[in-house]
Amino acid sequence: MARELDRYALIERSITKKYRKEIWNCFVKAVKDYELINEGDKIAVCISGGKDSMLMALLFKLLHKYSEVPFEMCFIVMNPGYNELNLKKIKENAEILQIDAHIFESDIFSVTDKITESPCYLCARMRRGYLYSEAKKLGCNKIALGHHFDDVIETTLLGMFYGSQLQGMMPKLHSTNFEGMELIRPLYCIHEDAIISWANYNDLRFIRCACSVSEKDETMETGSKRKEVKEIIKNLKQINPDIDRNIFNSIHAVCLDTFPRYKTNGKEHNFLERY
Repeated sequence: MARELDRYALIERSITKKYRKEIWNCFVKAVKDYELINEGDKIAVCISGGKDSMLMALLFKLLHKYSEVPFEMCFIVMNPGYNELNLKKIKENAEILQIDAHIFESDIFSVTDKITESPCYLCARMRRGYLYSEAKKLGCNKIALGHHFDDVIETTLLGMFYGSQLQGMMPKLHSTNFEGMELIRPLYCIHEDAIISWANYNDLRFIRCACSVSEKDETMETGSKRKEVKEIIKNLKQINPDIDRNIFNSIHAVCLDTFPRYKTNGKEHNFLERY
């Protein structure tokens, strides 16, 4: 009689079996195509407590088990001021997924609570700084964040629609403030729908945006510009089912020769320079 698998084993197995094509293969593809992990790396896998970062942690555990490239990793959770229920949920999920999480404190929410203009932008900047700093203390040379395929294309459209610029989200980049540190995005090729499906299939419940700003204003998340862009993409997919993939592919096939102006390395260029 076959041995019955425990809950964790079933969750882990679902990634390489049921969701092999939608999740595992896409994760491995991003790691290989964008050269996200190198021999000797020590990677701080950053967990916010949401579905994306929790899945990413589990994917790293699997990769560490099967990869031919030797690397180290640690799982870090920054507590920016979560309420007790959210922090408890993060700890419970870490236990279910057998993630040995290193939790450290910050005062981000107490700072952003006092900000009325662009608190989300400030929060994101501060979070990244704290994560880099803690990762460096732990001897890491990289931090991994859980941005996925949908984040990538939404960011591109957000820049066009509301920032008047064509700007993508890179799969990896060098830190400008922490020498020798890099940021990598291993979920770059994984669709959000696949992550939601995996979580539901395994009856896993994760925290959503748990910041103090959204707790005070429940319309913050649903009324955001990113939410608007999600709806636009959803509507366009009814006309062209491949629209999201086309947007993603377009940022990999940019032809600078067709742009009147562009910026590289912080310097602006004009097509008249080479006309």
